[in-house]
Amino acid sequence: MLMQGIAAAPGVAMGPAFVLQEGPQAVKRYEIAEEKVQAEAERLESHIQLAILQLEALIAQTRATVGPEQAKIFESQIWLLEDEEFTGAAKEAILSNHMNAEAAMDDASKTIIGIFESMEDEHLKERAADIRDITNRVMRLLEGKNGEIQASLDAPVILFAHDLTPSDTAQLDRNRTAGFVTNIGGRTSHSAIMARSMEIPAVVGLREGTKQVKTGDFVIVDGSLGKVYVHPEKTMIEEYKEKQVRFEARRAELKKYDGQPSVTADGQRVELVANIGNTQDALAAKNSGAEGIGLYRTEFLYMGRNQFPTEQEQFQAYKVVAEIFGKDQPVIIRTLDIGGDKELPYLDLPKEANPFLGYRAIRMCLEETELFKTQLRAIVKASAYGNVKLMFPMIATLQELRQAKQLLAEVQNELDLENIAFNRDMEVGLMIEVPGAALIADQLAKEADFFSIGTNDLVQYVMAADRMNERLAYLTEPFQPAVLRIINHVIKAAHHEGKWVGMCGEMAGNLTAVPILLGMGLDEFSMSGGSVLAARALLHKLDRTEMKQLAEDVLQMTSAEQIKSYVESKVPAIADWRA
Repeated sequence: MLMQGIAAAPGVAMGPAFVLQEGPQAVKRYEIAEEKVQAEAERLESHIQLAILQLEALIAQTRATVGPEQAKIFESQIWLLEDEEFTGAAKEAILSNHMNAEAAMDDASKTIIGIFESMEDEHLKERAADIRDITNRVMRLLEGKNGEIQASLDAPVILFAHDLTPSDTAQLDRNRTAGFVTNIGGRTSHSAIMARSMEIPAVVGLREGTKQVKTGDFVIVDGSLGKVYVHPEKTMIEEYKEKQVRFEARRAELKKYDGQPSVTADGQRVELVANIGNTQDALAAKNSGAEGIGLYRTEFLYMGRNQFPTEQEQFQAYKVVAEIFGKDQPVIIRTLDIGGDKELPYLDLPKEANPFLGYRAIRMCLEETELFKTQLRAIVKASAYGNVKLMFPMIATLQELRQAKQLLAEVQNELDLENIAFNRDMEVGLMIEVPGAALIADQLAKEADFFSIGTNDLVQYVMAADRMNERLAYLTEPFQPAVLRIINHVIKAAHHEGKWVGMCGEMAGNLTAVPILLGMGLDEFSMSGGSVLAARALLHKLDRTEMKQLAEDVLQMTSAEQIKSYVESKVPAIADWRA
């Protein structure tokens, strides 16, 4: 039997299944007498404090055995336990509604989880897992258990669980856990991040996994493709044994490229950087070999809350990331990109028929100038602590770029008058994601320090095809000839003005695209942190002069399939580094 889930952590695992938990358990609910409600609230508070002590110990353990960025997950869980909007609401429910501690905690948790899960953004939606994790920890303590899940594992097994929280994942014995599978979760959930760091193959989002598999069933987990085979045939087992050997050899080979410069076979230097949404992502990117940040998605600072982040909150977030990468490695901070599929409940934006083509990103910021200038102040102040660069999204006209730069100049003048330090030479660029901007790239390049091509939106705009529509996937292919031609045009226009060009869309981390983009002259590739070493390994095999000819060849081709087949036939090393 084959079950398809979400690929969470690459690799192959084989062995007997161990079904750890079937799903959420019913919460005990009963009324507390008036004279005992204060004691019940204190019972909850004492167990919250015990949970915090456990998390502090887990931080130390995780920092030592997995890494400092993974330990940050549990630091954020402590902050949540100290948040009055969460645990304070639970204690208030005990006092006001005479609820028992377990029921009050469960209700408060469901409220916060509901807020996160209602969000469009997958990254934020999966933060609900942190709430579940800390709620489960407190619940187990309230029930008189030690707060940790215990499993008797005599030999390496594949764990199957309804959900595996970050706490559970951090404490897995890697000698006894070959892989794990969960019913819920996504690629950016913290348990998936932990699994990748611990190099444990994992598949998540399997839905009915714990119901269709029994403890002792022999299974194969393909964490690279999100596949789980139950009772596979002998030929399948042999095939996956070979795949497992190849994967481990590839992983060992990739580690050789950690810390090495990103240079081509003919000695040409390019920049391999990462896309991030928060400080934790920045730490993970640094540890994955990224040479900086090519896209800091600042909208995540605004989402999942009920009011705008203050200037100080934003400054601290940007400053921390700048300090992680220091003075020599770039951190490109994109200004607020709200709209489209990213909404703020507390920002009363009009409902639009076509939000991706509507009042969003720089269009909104140029009207909401106080909101925009608050963010600009925070970014400019952070520029004193590292190699910060600023980038405007969704620019469509030269006039928009000039308006944005004028507001930036006003902010810099204000900070000057306040005697606040900042980098006066901070580079200012823009994303090329609107076809209109791509066609006037020669004009924009005269007034911007750099471009970053946002292929995720650019592709759907060029091809007039919604990238979320599965039926149009053939059109939202970044190898479409029209897309490649417009990318080539943008790079040439920028280079003509002596400006550098990066790419921060998913295409930058696509190994088949790397030779084409290198040949076109792309200066910077920004991708997920986990893709950096494979891209670096491939770059070491590529001669830029040869790739220039390859790019010229594909620009004459007539279909995406023809282009991909041609590139992969000319660059067989692509197959060596593909997960």
